[in-house]
Amino acid sequence: MKFVKSEDLKVGMRLAKPIYNKNGVLLYDRGTVLTSPGIKSVRNFGLIGIYILEPAEPLPPLSDEDIKFEQLQTIFMFRLRDNLDLIWARKKMDGLPMFVEEILRHYGSLNHRVNFNQNLRSSEDFMYKHAISTAILVAMITSSMAYSHNKQLSMVTAALFFDIGYRYVPKVIIEQGNQLSAGDREVIQQSLERGLNFLSMYQNDFDFMPQAVNLCTAYVYSTNPQKALSVDSDMATMMMILKIADTFDRMTAMNLGHEPESEISAMRYLYSNGREFHPDIVNKLSECIHIVPQAASVDLSTGDKGIVLVENPGNFMHPVILRLSDNQIYDLSNPIASSEIQVVDIMKTMDNRIMVDEETRKQFVPDERLIELTEEFRKRLYS
Repeated sequence: MKFVKSEDLKVGMRLAKPIYNKNGVLLYDRGTVLTSPGIKSVRNFGLIGIYILEPAEPLPPLSDEDIKFEQLQTIFMFRLRDNLDLIWARKKMDGLPMFVEEILRHYGSLNHRVNFNQNLRSSEDFMYKHAISTAILVAMITSSMAYSHNKQLSMVTAALFFDIGYRYVPKVIIEQGNQLSAGDREVIQQSLERGLNFLSMYQNDFDFMPQAVNLCTAYVYSTNPQKALSVDSDMATMMMILKIADTFDRMTAMNLGHEPESEISAMRYLYSNGREFHPDIVNKLSECIHIVPQAASVDLSTGDKGIVLVENPGNFMHPVILRLSDNQIYDLSNPIASSEIQVVDIMKTMDNRIMVDEETRKQFVPDERLIELTEEFRKRLYS
């Protein structure tokens, strides 16, 4: 799989990911062979580029939930853009409550982990895609923390709008990713504070807006020592949730300017900075999304590779793995095994999905003994 800019697309290339319109209607499915009209449509749709399959590459496996996740990302992004256009025109956002409710309907009451698949971002759409992904993460974390529905409404709304000021950040700065100078960071801070002016007029439009606007204001000013606000413990916790979702998404997002961090790397960073990111809330994040899921190819501390046979719901770094070099199963929740072998990182494709190549797939075919052992590990982990 490779990324190809829109201007470099050629007839005969096959799509690796589906393309939807603003209403979520499928325009081109995965595996579609591009034609001249199709290439023209992609360019007219405003895409900076798309993922293309190699000539002999099979379609990567995707669950129905993964496909729905990508479809909703597209729908939500356009809905957010419509609402931001209304804000910038200083018009009433009549459809905002329904929009936020829709995000919560899909991600505000889940009882299982999801694959948090990222999308490619450019300087033109970074603000929209980052806001949507952050809002989805906030919806899942607040559900895990049993927040009331009204508080979830406020928090998801804040996640959608806190970085509205990115409208004023020059593209050249956005494209630098994390490689920012002190001057760049000051420009971003000033832009974010400027964006708060747009939100003030919506302070009392809906029941959930006062708290949402207050959260946006406190969060943006929290990185400015001269303007940081004094907040109570409840607001401080909400700010922490937003900060963890914001940071995790930024680290794992795919941008043209820099490679994304893996979920493992991002989680390690959050855990290693416990004063800045509260560990209990980071734990809640790990309960919402797959970090080291079943069937993932992983790099091991021994220098070789393995496949995750059973995800560990209690500690994502201690799954049951099949080590490819000796074709042996290791239960990393066992202290003896984990003292010798650790998961270093997860292998990803270019679009940040789990990578299981063809050779790995062949070695992953289990015999009867492997099936029996795996079932024993699974029962012990989930009992």
